[in-house]
Amino acid sequence: MTWDITGMGAVAGIGDTPQEIFEALCAGRSALAGLRVFDTDKYRARQAYEIDDRTRPGVDEPFRATRWLKAAVLQALADAGHGTDLSEVPVLIGTTLQEQRSAELWWKEGLPLDVADLHFGTALREEFAAPRTYTFANACAAALYALGMATDMIDMGMADTVVVAGTDAIGESAFGTLDRVQNDVPDALRPFDRSHKGMLMGEGAVAVVLERAAAPGRRVHARLRGVGLNCDAHHPTAPDPEGITRVLHDAYERAGLGPDDIDLVMLHGSGTPKNDSTEATVLSRIFAGSGGPDAGPLMTAIKSMTGHTLGGSGLLSLVTAVLACQRGTVPPVLGLTDPIEEAAGLRLVRGGAATAEVSVAQVDAFGFGGINAAAILEAAR
Repeated sequence: MTWDITGMGAVAGIGDTPQEIFEALCAGRSALAGLRVFDTDKYRARQAYEIDDRTRPGVDEPFRATRWLKAAVLQALADAGHGTDLSEVPVLIGTTLQEQRSAELWWKEGLPLDVADLHFGTALREEFAAPRTYTFANACAAALYALGMATDMIDMGMADTVVVAGTDAIGESAFGTLDRVQNDVPDALRPFDRSHKGMLMGEGAVAVVLERAAAPGRRVHARLRGVGLNCDAHHPTAPDPEGITRVLHDAYERAGLGPDDIDLVMLHGSGTPKNDSTEATVLSRIFAGSGGPDAGPLMTAIKSMTGHTLGGSGLLSLVTAVLACQRGTVPPVLGLTDPIEEAAGLRLVRGGAATAEVSVAQVDAFGFGGINAAAILEAAR
């Protein structure tokens, strides 16, 4: 069975629509900049991939994650030709921090805060009359978990259309925690390069409209073939190669496809040495029979330009994969000049965007605690 992706919306540090983001990715433009509102004297890292949308420079604002979520959902609905009334449509949101930053600003600056507004459902009910909203805090795999749940809801007859989204704004407590636990101090996120020193956070929101079947005459962006999910609980932070291997094979089985069918892999690519080496090792094994250095799927990692957009990152990679299928172009991994040893046999796109026909794409998302997800989609041609 397949499910139709009929609408897409996104906001990130490099663009305000999926098309703007994709063009920036292909051009190698990055959102990396100095911290805009945090006191840099408190942290070793001084950079992040923020959205530069604050009204007053250097002064933070609450509920930015909610604002981007509403914008991404509105874009996706318009793109799908769907009205803004979601009274009959469930909305599933993946996140890591939810509105943590708004709570910080209430505690630190005394800014007004209604506890009900910390739940995305409050804003979605007001904006879209959406009574059924579900939030998944499944670390970096959250939005793909939501996507998998959406396919189940459709299969079970609970809905014919589901909006799936992800959103996160950088919270200072989360930024500070990451700054202290990483051994090195990254000045950029460099996936799979020997110079990688760790992860830097990004910001953004993304949404897709998923349907059992598009109405006659409606455009279909791509077809979702399957979503694999698991939680191996191997370690609080270190990824488990066996858990990742299992989730990928689960995705292939659900999609009715195999590794030889994959044209493009959207890597998780967090820029942390352990994650990069584990993901590269697993993929090298899975695609070992592809036939040499010029065979097998192309691979890219957009966090090199967007930063790690946390709960929505997997869905943002999926939207990028859809556009790669449509345009026959794959963005590069920015800053990749000296690949790590484990990635030696992988076809990583570097030095500029690659032209390629992409019919089937794989999207990886691997989170803390062994929360893993992988999605398989095919071009709608």
